[in-house]
Amino acid sequence: MAISLKDMLAKPTGFSGEDVPDDDLLRDCVHCGMCLPTCPTYRLTGQEASSPRGRLWLMKSVMDGRLDLLDPEFDEQMYQCLNCRACEAVCPSGVHYGPLVEASRAQLEQHRPRPLWQRAARKVGMDIPFSDIRRIRLMVNGLRLYQRSGLAMLARRLGILRLLRLETLEAMVPPLKEAPLVSGTEQWRPRTVAKEAHLFNGCVMSTVFAGTNRAAGRVMAHNGIACDVPAGQQCCGALHVHSGMMDGARKLARQNIDAFEQYGDDPIIVTAAGCGAALKEYGFLLKDDPKYAKRAEAFSARVKDVSEFLAAQKLHAPQQETPVVVTYQEPCHLAHAQRITEQPRSLLKRVPGLKLQEMRESSLCCGSAGIYNIIRREMADDLGDRKAGNILATGASAVVTANPGCAMQLRTSLRRNGSDMPVRHIVEVLDEAYGGKKAVERQSWAVDANTEATDAGVAAD
Repeated sequence: MAISLKDMLAKPTGFSGEDVPDDDLLRDCVHCGMCLPTCPTYRLTGQEASSPRGRLWLMKSVMDGRLDLLDPEFDEQMYQCLNCRACEAVCPSGVHYGPLVEASRAQLEQHRPRPLWQRAARKVGMDIPFSDIRRIRLMVNGLRLYQRSGLAMLARRLGILRLLRLETLEAMVPPLKEAPLVSGTEQWRPRTVAKEAHLFNGCVMSTVFAGTNRAAGRVMAHNGIACDVPAGQQCCGALHVHSGMMDGARKLARQNIDAFEQYGDDPIIVTAAGCGAALKEYGFLLKDDPKYAKRAEAFSARVKDVSEFLAAQKLHAPQQETPVVVTYQEPCHLAHAQRITEQPRSLLKRVPGLKLQEMRESSLCCGSAGIYNIIRREMADDLGDRKAGNILATGASAVVTANPGCAMQLRTSLRRNGSDMPVRHIVEVLDEAYGGKKAVERQSWAVDANTEATDAGVAAD
């Protein structure tokens, strides 16, 4: 919805327009304070305003006209929040906090006059690339060439990255060993199919972590589950939602619903915790859309995190011995938003030879939170260092997680703390236990031609 210059210059006193925080949800909070110990920003600052209870009080003050929407403290607290949803998991009143902070950010984006450079930066850095997956692929292919050509090493040696203040950002990107996974071009189909499923490809997962998505396909095929990657799907829209860009998020949601409806009603499997949480809330995101509201609810009901889905199946026992001690870092949007905590652990315990060593504060936010570790680096680094310390204290030789943002944040934080410990996705560990890419040649199922067999050098059956 376009806001006129006059409206932008006028100072609103409360919420108005689209995406107003739900007053009934706000009233659910009884201010008991049980959320405080779980909140990462409260743990760091000790300030009431930096807690879920404090932020809900600020929202209610704006709702009731006691605080101006554009008050700097309100703005600061809505964006200081990592939206990790840890408060939701412990709230005795069941406050649905995530949609409230997201709606508050949407209100700020509607009504505050951002400088031109900020609007341009958000357009170029967020809306343009993430509104079309092909642009993300183009960017990541460029990064892949940059890594493989030796330019990355040269840029580091010459201090170019330091000069451009890109050292931290570049350090987050893992080695890009595999080509992006293009939706509609790959599938994993056992000769005897017990179940059918569809893989949600995502933007970062399909490009930076394409190997992880392929590993998920192989693990499912090893267990009689045929898996394809429906064409036409886009980014889940989580980054748009978290940034208050609700119209962009709804556009992406509609595209994904349209894409997956063409492939029946089989489960939609997600390898990224943040994507899964966003996809499961399409029903709420599109609740006021008469054409998509019911379809969005049906879509969300099909979404399963890969660990949630696999843990509910009768899996074949992995045969590959994996004598390693790992620790598990819980992604916020898996543990808190989706309440999935035991399934990843149960899957790891099925791997022969693997020992799971629990860490302290495994579900405390690592500081990634979408692009939080880019735009609020100081607090993100504090949380990342805290997480790295807890990981290293376990004595494990690898850390396992289930979200791309967490993986990149953990990798950077560990290296900042002097450790080159590998960071693995849970399906990569499972895939290795089933024999990995080489097992494709020995199994009674085939990878779709013109996919993994060509790109990764694996001979399809």
